[in-house]
Amino acid sequence: MSSGYKFYYLISSRIRLIGTSVYLAVSLTQSNYDVKTVVLKKSIEEEDASEMVEEKKTTPFKSLLSRPKKEEVHFHSLKLYYECMLKVSGKYVADYFRKATHTISVDSNVHEVVLGDGIFPVRSKSKLEKAFVGKRGKNKVDMELEEHVFVEEEDELTFDHHGREIEFPFKINSKTVENYPEELLKENSSTVKKPEIAHDTAIDNLQTLLKKPMEADVRNLNEEFILHDISEIYVPIFEARLIGPKKKVGLLRIDAVRKKIL
Repeated sequence: MSSGYKFYYLISSRIRLIGTSVYLAVSLTQSNYDVKTVVLKKSIEEEDASEMVEEKKTTPFKSLLSRPKKEEVHFHSLKLYYECMLKVSGKYVADYFRKATHTISVDSNVHEVVLGDGIFPVRSKSKLEKAFVGKRGKNKVDMELEEHVFVEEEDELTFDHHGREIEFPFKINSKTVENYPEELLKENSSTVKKPEIAHDTAIDNLQTLLKKPMEADVRNLNEEFILHDISEIYVPIFEARLIGPKKKVGLLRIDAVRKKIL
């Protein structure tokens, strides 16, 4: 179920300081990318899931003070759903110039340092400093310079079906995924749960993660976000509908990959 998706990302931006005004020139480039579709294989079948439900069917109805007996809970139905996790990965690169002060030590008889067109006088000493280090103590020079900074950050984010950020708990390889995911999802379309978070929102969250807070006073900023991959990963989930005391309805969900009650 691969689909083309139009995505606009910031490819470059520059800041120029003219007097006290700041001008931001931004260039946007359009990009198309494919959404990969993956369906994980079940590790258990419906019969196995039913046994797990029978064993744990009182769980949704327990409280701190009580738990119903198994015969008081009716196992109404069991259905297999395919719930989507959304996974995005990418890289942020940038370079820019920032102001910085570097302090160096020079001999006591040096009064200033010349670097290019810049002249940097030695730091004035307080009376206490003069008394402590004496006349031959090293002088300090504060050099107001610019640093050319290069940044490269790479990471990935995974969101559950409801759009909450999670750690990805599965292994993806030829043994753990279905060979024909599009066909399987089409056959089970009525029980497929698409992601509740939009693709562009997930990508924005990844960009925010990668783009660390930057100094306010920078110039010649060049930055680029590169989207590596966006995948919809469908997880088979058995969902049991239970009816407890006083006809209270409860749900029990089983991760059919990890054989685990959620």
